[in-house]
Amino acid sequence: MKRLPVEFYKQDAVTVAEKLLGKILVRVWEDGNETRYRITETEAYMGEEDKACHACKGRTLRTEVMYSEGGKVYVYLIYGMYWMLNVVTGEVNDPQAVLIRGIDNIVGSGKVGRLLKMDKSFYAENLSISTRIWIEDAPNVSEFSTASRVGIDYAGEEWKSKLWRFIVT
Repeated sequence: MKRLPVEFYKQDAVTVAEKLLGKILVRVWEDGNETRYRITETEAYMGEEDKACHACKGRTLRTEVMYSEGGKVYVYLIYGMYWMLNVVTGEVNDPQAVLIRGIDNIVGSGKVGRLLKMDKSFYAENLSISTRIWIEDAPNVSEFSTASRVGIDYAGEEWKSKLWRFIVT
């Protein structure tokens, strides 16, 4: 399979979140072994206007990578123990990202990060040239459902109720 091209990631986060379903996430381990996982659940975060997106508070050290061209990795730590894997989307200075919430039989973004052994060193990794992590093309998934995003009560009803979570059915 071929890596997804940079152009794929330049689309808006909602489009990329849907289109990532069924794609193959490749993780290369320290010993050189590769493991491939089918992406089964994603969530879109649409920039500064999206009150659930980290970029809603503007540009910070934490969110800086979200302001770059799509195709980079955005990781952040929650609860002091879970590294969340996100894919930056869109154009330069239009901060959007897609959270990877499920792969194969692993459901939950914290579990995904733990399985993939994500850490701060992956911040801003370029998926087009990385030797540790990338996403390969695969046929589009036609059977999926949408749902509201998880864990964002703070964002208010408008943003909480957006059906920007995509799940392979």
